[in-house]
Amino acid sequence: MSGHSKWSNIKGKKAVADAKRSKVFCFLSKNIRVAVRQSGIGDPSQNPSLRVAVEKAHESNMPNELIQRAINRGMGKGESGALEHVTYEGYGPHGVGFYIAVQTDNKNRTGSEIRTVLTKAGGSLGSPGSAAYLFARDGAEMNVVIPLEITDPAAQEQLQELYDTIEAHDDVEAVYWNAVFV
Repeated sequence: MSGHSKWSNIKGKKAVADAKRSKVFCFLSKNIRVAVRQSGIGDPSQNPSLRVAVEKAHESNMPNELIQRAINRGMGKGESGALEHVTYEGYGPHGVGFYIAVQTDNKNRTGSEIRTVLTKAGGSLGSPGSAAYLFARDGAEMNVVIPLEITDPAAQEQLQELYDTIEAHDDVEAVYWNAVFV
């Protein structure tokens, strides 16, 4: 028996399934946009990484409309406008410096979201140059200049949770972090 209301049980199960599907679609959409941005080609027949990303999207039953929207967004077309590369710097809990690289169509929205995530975790968004000196750019990759260990397991868990939260945002393409104080 399903209890008092069968629809209530169905609604709960459907909400959980939809949330999982939405998370997968968001991840696949991000992969499609990145594949388009890296090559600048929005045709899967001419872009092998895009072809693989589209095939994975089809395997997950992602609608063609969402796939095309992700391709257009990666090309800077459509209602979202052109994508801009922006970096944010800040400090997390326990004095950890963050350097966050983002490609976004709306700098104000993204900046607000990053500030909110950092503030909720006990950190703050810094001004340009406030944490960049902790990192060195080698080609396309960012390397930490001063790697320090955090020995407190609770602090490590809190920082990993913050890192995962920032990285889960749709616009964020890379997050680099470095412990400044122990």
